[in-house]
Amino acid sequence: MSHRAAVLGHPISHSKSPALHSAAYSKLGLDIAYTAVDLTEQALPVFMQRVRNQEGWRGLSVTMPLKAAMVAEVDEVRGVARTLGVVNTVAFEESDGAVRRIGYNTDVAGIVNAVRNAGVVTSPSAVVLGGGGTAAAAVAALKDLGTAHAQLFVRDPSRATDALAAAAGVGLAIDVRPMTEAATPTASADVVISTLPPRAADSLAAEIAALGCGTPGVLLDVAYDPWPSRIATVWQAGGGAVVPGLEMLLYQAVEQVRLFTGLGDEVNGAVIDVMCDSVGLPRRAF
Repeated sequence: MSHRAAVLGHPISHSKSPALHSAAYSKLGLDIAYTAVDLTEQALPVFMQRVRNQEGWRGLSVTMPLKAAMVAEVDEVRGVARTLGVVNTVAFEESDGAVRRIGYNTDVAGIVNAVRNAGVVTSPSAVVLGGGGTAAAAVAALKDLGTAHAQLFVRDPSRATDALAAAAGVGLAIDVRPMTEAATPTASADVVISTLPPRAADSLAAEIAALGCGTPGVLLDVAYDPWPSRIATVWQAGGGAVVPGLEMLLYQAVEQVRLFTGLGDEVNGAVIDVMCDSVGLPRRAF
């Protein structure tokens, strides 16, 4: 029987996940067809009920705006996803003849690996831009990196619920401040994780450039289309290191492939190399 997997979100046409996953399954010699499904939060329950009654599903990658809503649609939530209340991965597991849908969060590992690959080791001063589901993963990742306190900048404080819940869950002190105050703290931070949508950080980038003080830290910009983003260009011009969102996507996708296939460490360097090739990242990014 052929198997299938998919990435869910809205909009979804820009997603690089089909390229990453398809390259991995081809290299592993597995018959898993991976597609993109444009799905709104309102349509998610009906889709998940339909999936429950279909054979052959191995996994779902979950992107915005579905990461928090997916918690209610799975049979069990494991690991850091339970703490965060944010699911970006659903693995289908057979047990006693029944299939159970298990929710995970691989974004945290993706962020940690991406930032460490840029040279950040421990206890960085940190800024997170944006307050949604990916920001929640960023908060947990910063805790793993040894950060004791972070600043969160949002356009609308009422939409910082996910990130605030994540901070409480992992025990990270966090200040929520308006995006209008972000330029100076962002430019001086050791690590900046932007979870803003494409082009949403353009005006902040212009403010940082106008400061003229340089950007000595590391910027991870989760938005990867178009690339380079305006904030990435300004950051690099200021002397800082830039980690493209594609690199985070790669790291979290590797963990998803392991969960969807059950192959663990067999998803090795050779598989990761072809995943890098599929999206134009340098080979062996980690």
